[in-house]
Amino acid sequence: MKREIYKQLLIWKNSKKRKPLILKGARQIGKTHILKSFAENEFEGFHYFNFEEDSRLFSFFNDDLDPERIIKNISLYKEKKINLKKDILILDEIQACPRALTSLKYFYEKIPQLAVIAAGSLLGVTLNEFSFPVGKVDTLEMYPMSFREFLLALNKKDLVDFLDKVKDEIPEPIHEKLWDIFKIYLIVGGLPEVVSEYVENKNESEKVFKLVREKQNQLINDYMADMAKHSGKENSLHLTKIWTHIPLHLARDINGSATKFQFKGIIPEKNRYSRLAGVIDWLDATGLIIKIPILEKADLPLQAYTKENSFKLMIFDVGILGALSKISPLTILDYDYGSYKGYYAENFVAMELLSFQGNDKTLYSWKENQSEIEFLKETDGKLYPIEVKSGHITKSKSLYSFSQRYKNIGFKTILSARNIKIDELNNLRKYPLYYVSWVFNVNI
Repeated sequence: MKREIYKQLLIWKNSKKRKPLILKGARQIGKTHILKSFAENEFEGFHYFNFEEDSRLFSFFNDDLDPERIIKNISLYKEKKINLKKDILILDEIQACPRALTSLKYFYEKIPQLAVIAAGSLLGVTLNEFSFPVGKVDTLEMYPMSFREFLLALNKKDLVDFLDKVKDEIPEPIHEKLWDIFKIYLIVGGLPEVVSEYVENKNESEKVFKLVREKQNQLINDYMADMAKHSGKENSLHLTKIWTHIPLHLARDINGSATKFQFKGIIPEKNRYSRLAGVIDWLDATGLIIKIPILEKADLPLQAYTKENSFKLMIFDVGILGALSKISPLTILDYDYGSYKGYYAENFVAMELLSFQGNDKTLYSWKENQSEIEFLKETDGKLYPIEVKSGHITKSKSLYSFSQRYKNIGFKTILSARNIKIDELNNLRKYPLYYVSWVFNVNI
């Protein structure tokens, strides 16, 4: 499966100021697979060490953290010499050994010529507990497969090439074909194991989505096992309740769009953000949720107009969202699932926007009086409001209100089930939902 992050890994490899790289991201999004493929294709030799699979590795980091001694010892252990100039060292599940994380500083200072990448399924949590000297490491964020990557996994490169070049309205038969694949993506999501399950069984229409949902439920159990293992019994119960409550909370809204997350009624006697801030931070650090601050005013800098307890919460993968919501895949294929429809569309757009932003998580929502914009991006001082419509209706009073209040707008965007329509006079662009990553990866 081709992943867009491969290009960023190449940029890192060829950088003259390369530092040890920390690859962050949720469990089961394909970090280990992409790193092994990258190492095998781009280096003369690669050396892979997994701290969860081999606890004996810990002893190499128990004494001093001299990287030359560490390299010498692990070379002897694996009976394979490490070429400092031509090879790459991969330290997987490194969160299990905090001193190995600390050692990255000394790898940079003493043997910067060696390419080193650290990764782990709970690395976000560990990084919050163990600080790194500023400027000693590079970081890269990885997300589930985007819709573009999903098309490539389905061997639809012709459609990807078409979307890479299209600027005007998409021929209706092609638009309908892409919309059908988009609905399948809403069921499958972007976790590589689930995508593989679909690709391998897609010709068996009667059972393919049953297999997909079984794989998703298995992964959900794995995520909950991680919560229990790494956060303690009481905290894991809170984590599980908050995580599984997100879809239920969003279903309450009458128009089906995502709203400010409310804590009341989830955990007894914990009805305030201050009492559950640690739980939210843990889920955010592991990459299992998407946390989007709600702006009360869209002046720069945007961060100044957020409140700590005012945000939307979404699930990191739209396929896992469907499994947690227990919505039938056939219902999603019919695109008729009541109040979930708007939130599904928003969750998808959030995933797409983040997957192409790398380490930049500056994604906001805006609500002022009765007006609300699902997403707001800021680039070079310009604001890009993004309205999400789950169906064919594309009228937006909120976009009009936003453009009356704020003038430093790059362009306004409406994402819906409709085809492309550009209105240069009103600085308005309408795109199909599945086209979002092409809009904001190319045009901004």
